[in-house]
Amino acid sequence: MDVLTWLAGHAPLVFLFVAVALGYFAGKLKIGNFVLGGIAGTLIVGVILGQAGVTIDAAIKDIFFALFIYAVGYQGGPQFFRALSLKSLNQLLSAGVMCVLGLLTVLAFAWGFGLDRGTAAGLAAGGLTQSAIIGTAGETIQKLSVSADLKSVMQTNIAVGYAVCYIFGSIGPIIMITWFFPTIMRWDIRAEAIKLAEKMSGGAATLEPGQFDAAQRIDTRFYQLDPGTDWIGQPAQKMDVFYKDFAVEAVLRAGQEIDTDKVTSLQEGDVLALTGMVDALETTPQSFAREVPAPAGYRLVLENRHIVLTSPEFSDHTLQDIHDLTQSRAMRDVFLTGVKRMGRDLPLLPNLELHKGDELQVTGNPRDLNAVQKAIGYPISAAAVTDFIFFGIGMSLGLLLGLIEFRIGGVPVSIGSGGGCLLSGLLFGWLRGTHPRYAALPTGAVNFLRDFGLAVFVGVVGISAGPQVLTTLQEQGVSLFLFGIGVTLIPQLIGFFFSYYVLRIQSPIEALACVAGGRSANPGFAALMGKAENATPVVTFTVTYAVANVLLTLWGPLIVGLVSTNPSP
Repeated sequence: MDVLTWLAGHAPLVFLFVAVALGYFAGKLKIGNFVLGGIAGTLIVGVILGQAGVTIDAAIKDIFFALFIYAVGYQGGPQFFRALSLKSLNQLLSAGVMCVLGLLTVLAFAWGFGLDRGTAAGLAAGGLTQSAIIGTAGETIQKLSVSADLKSVMQTNIAVGYAVCYIFGSIGPIIMITWFFPTIMRWDIRAEAIKLAEKMSGGAATLEPGQFDAAQRIDTRFYQLDPGTDWIGQPAQKMDVFYKDFAVEAVLRAGQEIDTDKVTSLQEGDVLALTGMVDALETTPQSFAREVPAPAGYRLVLENRHIVLTSPEFSDHTLQDIHDLTQSRAMRDVFLTGVKRMGRDLPLLPNLELHKGDELQVTGNPRDLNAVQKAIGYPISAAAVTDFIFFGIGMSLGLLLGLIEFRIGGVPVSIGSGGGCLLSGLLFGWLRGTHPRYAALPTGAVNFLRDFGLAVFVGVVGISAGPQVLTTLQEQGVSLFLFGIGVTLIPQLIGFFFSYYVLRIQSPIEALACVAGGRSANPGFAALMGKAENATPVVTFTVTYAVANVLLTLWGPLIVGLVSTNPSP
């Protein structure tokens, strides 16, 4: 113990990084299908380590929370503003109603059972599984006109409330989404996911687990022209334009590659390198050529490139529309092999609608990809360096917005640096999605700021609250846990039926995804994906999740302002 005491006084940051390491280790342990998660694990380990009397400068907590919340806003900016459109109105309302119900449920328990501001905020953070509330509520508490001791108690109560309520806050949506709602509605999640996939694919059959569609795989094969085929004497470009299911990548004559643009007359014995879907390559070329092995020593270089969609020409159009309307040769000669939205893979189905900010993976030769890149948006690789000018401006703007105060019931309330950086991040994320020259922040950098920022913040909160946590748990642990169950379940029950019967979101997969997204319930969403066994829930989840992330984060200051009870000194 003497060693720990000495270490706490001379190197307190060691405890912080140990809390992060052990917290994430504990967070990976599985009990059935439940995983605690690194953030909750870090908080619990931090509380345990905090018993050694460690003191960490509060400025560290504030800095890393601001970085975390800015990254959250930046990452969700394009999709958040997209969710404000009329096309997504019912999903936007579903998420908004779910978030408001969460706030009202927390306030009802706080007012009805005399919970203090800190406990109410912790109840919201854990019961609604929104860790950012810890920061935004904590900032507001620091501005209250109460003693430092009361502020410290309320900060501790936030951590206790979060720790007690978080576990069922994570488990509850899993139960509701994968068992309760499907049971009472008599839905088979897997069967409904198959139906939705078939609808989005225009009726094509959906594959079972373990199966894959070999016809949708991209391949390059070599074919030698048959004697007497009508293509002899024709330019290679004409063949490339005529066939839309594959691209003529190269022409080899006597073992030498010839530029396809210069082949004005194909000859008998020419070998063509064709790239396309496997099913097309196994059927169409057989009418004019025979497949041959690749020439010894020949290399054909193709490339996978990730491009962020910014062009209005392709935004808000389905994949089928783009395929039917595209006249560009380069666009026909590259193949879309993946789409991501907010870091999640979307199903490559004909009726999938693309949005600004989507990340497209395209495959083709570099020449065609360069042309396509200009038409679609900007490559991810071009954003490999952070634009520190706009990053600095964005963080500064967020901190300044956090200084703006208003009053609720005579109590001064502000969104704080957390809320300000969230709004600033949304703005600059949207700016990057629409004007790619500005505000570059690589995906890896955003993920690091988000994950590490929150881990450090929660670690400091846990360590600082450690000495008082056991006392608080003894006083209100059981009752607080029951309140957390109510906060977790009530908004989901009311929100689901409101979305289904009033907003008419009656596709089972979309209705369940709205519950997961409106609750910002990542574990529930993961469980839904496991039951669906395809990516159909992702599109709806990203819209509602982006909205919920913003609204739930802003509830922290509102709860502190609307709950007037302070804890006993």
